[in-house]
Formats: sequence, structure tokens, C-alpha cells
Amino acid sequence: MRGLSGKSVLVTGGARGIGRAIARRLAEEGCAVGVLDLDGDGASAAAAELRAAGGRAAALACDLRDGPAVERAVAACERELGPLFGLVNNAGWDRAADFVDTDAAFWRQVIDVNLYGPLHVTRAVLPGLLERGAGRVVSIASDAGRVGSSGEAVYAACKGGIVAFTRSVAREAARRGVTLNCVSPGPTDTELLATIDPTGRLQQALARAIPMGRVGRADDIPGAVAFLLSDDAAFVTGQVLSISGGLTMV
Repeated sequence: MRGLSGKSVLVTGGARGIGRAIARRLAEEGCAVGVLDLDGDGASAAAAELRAAGGRAAALACDLRDGPAVERAVAACERELGPLFGLVNNAGWDRAADFVDTDAAFWRQVIDVNLYGPLHVTRAVLPGLLERGAGRVVSIASDAGRVGSSGEAVYAACKGGIVAFTRSVAREAARRGVTLNCVSPGPTDTELLATIDPTGRLQQALARAIPMGRVGRADDIPGAVAFLLSDDAAFVTGQVLSISGGLTMV
């Protein structure tokens, strides 16, 4: 992708799964990558992997629900890697359950991580991007937030909120050289999907429903993220790109 080499990008939830795959791809593109995660040991291991492959990386342990801690982590990332050009809001959490079987404490936990988390990080990173007149924010949404998903009502509400937030701030930032977009995965083979049905029957049913015949993999996501961060997407903002094997065609 054009224009990524030498740029500093922060990836939240970068210790494992989709986030780690994104961090790996960005390092391959020549980015200096900040790996931010609640799991500090996991973030350190991911950053060490990137450095061992010849890249520049920083590990940052942070709870995205804590706004001041997020600001400190962003500042630490920029001290180590230089001013940020990009942010990937990837971190998320959920537990599958029908809405009527959940309570307000559960809703708060899902909302704090999946909605407030990206708001905190974007608020910490965006002023610098606007001041420098250049930058990219890519948020990992979900097709659950576009078409709904049984057992994920509050999570879907958060992801729909991220789409609306992205489009709104994209309008505010467009004339100041900063773009904001979403990548929206469909069913993907992650820890969450495995916890919903450890037997694997759900994954098999989803694979039959998906036109391309399989659920997504973590490595299906990073190319779209790299594109939206790159100069190749300089005239793209406020958009949502689904990666679902054709299950959702919005």
C-alpha cells in the first residue's frame, strides 16, 4: 500500500486475534506499530514478534475504559514511535446471551469496552492528527451492527454506534486532512465465536450460509485496514467496508 512505510500507527486489542494480525500486516508495510492491550504480557509478546521480524514496535498496557490512562498510553506511544499518523480501534469484548437474559451491569461492561473504549482512544489521538493536518482512523465495527445478530444485541448496538460516530467525525475532520472509516467483519473465527458454541456446529452452519463457504479468518481483515490507512484511500472517508464472504451485502 502506498504511503504507509515509516508511519506510526496505534492498534488497540493488538495482543491476539484480528488485532495481532493487523499489527503484523502494518509492520510488514513498514509502519511503526503501537500494540495496546489490556493484556500487557500479550502486548509485549506481540511487539517482540514485530521487532524480531525487523520492525519497530511499542507495547502498551491499558484499560480502554479509563480515559486518563488512555491519554497516558497514547503519549507514551508517541514518545517511543513518534507522532501518530494512524489509529486502529480494534479492541472489543462480548459474551453471547439473549437480551432478556442480561442486566444493566452486563450492558455497561459491553458499552464501556465497545463504545466508550474507541471514543476514549479516538479523543486522545485525533487532536494531534488534526493539528498536523494528516491522519487516518480505522475502526473495526461488525456486521452485527448493520444487520443485527441474535445473542449480541448490546454489542450490535455499540458497533452500530461506532459506524454513526465514524461517519459524524469524518464529516468534522474531512477538510483538515483526516479520514475516518470502518471495517465491518462478518462471522469470524475468533475466541468470541468459539465461546458461543464450543461444539463447532454454529461455525459449520454459518459456513453453509456464507456464499464463499467458510467463516472469516483473522488474516482476512488486515488488508482492508492497510488500504484504508494508506495513500490509496486518501479520498475515502465515512465509509463502511464489510468483510463477510458475501453473507451481508449492504
